[in-house]
Amino acid sequence: MGSGPENEFLTIACQAAYEAGTILKNHLFLPKKITYKGSIDLVTNVDKLSEKTILSLLKGTFPSHNILSEESQFSASNSPYLWIVDPLDGTTNYAHGYPCFSISIALQIDGELKVGVVYNPTTQEIYTALVNQGAYKNNHPIHVSKTSSVHKSLLCTGFPYDVGTSERNNLSEFMRVIKSAQGVRRDGSAALDLCRVAEGSFDGFWELKLKPWDVAAGALIAKEAGGCITTFEGSPFDPSIDTIICTNGLIHDELRQLLQNDT
Repeated sequence: MGSGPENEFLTIACQAAYEAGTILKNHLFLPKKITYKGSIDLVTNVDKLSEKTILSLLKGTFPSHNILSEESQFSASNSPYLWIVDPLDGTTNYAHGYPCFSISIALQIDGELKVGVVYNPTTQEIYTALVNQGAYKNNHPIHVSKTSSVHKSLLCTGFPYDVGTSERNNLSEFMRVIKSAQGVRRDGSAALDLCRVAEGSFDGFWELKLKPWDVAAGALIAKEAGGCITTFEGSPFDPSIDTIICTNGLIHDELRQLLQNDT
């Protein structure tokens, strides 16, 4: 992957992901304390244990850096460095003992994503990327698929926590796409979904109402694997914007038109 300051950041991010992943694995089938941030938006005590482990290592190694993490209050300084952390992406899956969840750690420098790590502790798959240096799974290069039409594509999506109360809930988009695609999956971890696009298992992914910690690392990994990532409207990807389409590039316009109902 070359050399440079980003390599140190990547090394520490991987270490944090591995240490937090051990905690997630060890607690997976133990009783959990579950609280709710919304009617179906839950958090477990293990989310917070994982976060504590990650933040302790990041703060101990890079004390001047900012950290944006799902379960902690954000306090900004003037540092150009911003870590974006999801200590447990797929909490609902985790709380039910369903082994599809991940740890997501990204680093922005001066607003640009530079480092991305997504770790699946149940399979010990670690996806990594440094900007302009490609994407890797367990240190092996990965690349997006070459599927050229939505009709032949396996896609993935998800639904927001207010799916039952908001009209902006991805259901109409889902109905349009599933009628056109070979298949659509709903796995419950956006970070892993983006990595599956990066390695070519999925040909595309879309979702709305996600947060920066859900997508930052996975988006960099997918982009470095040759993927195309935009908003629903076609604007450049930004982790602070809450719509995302990530594809192999070949089906991007077709999928975006379906989501925009422009067909």
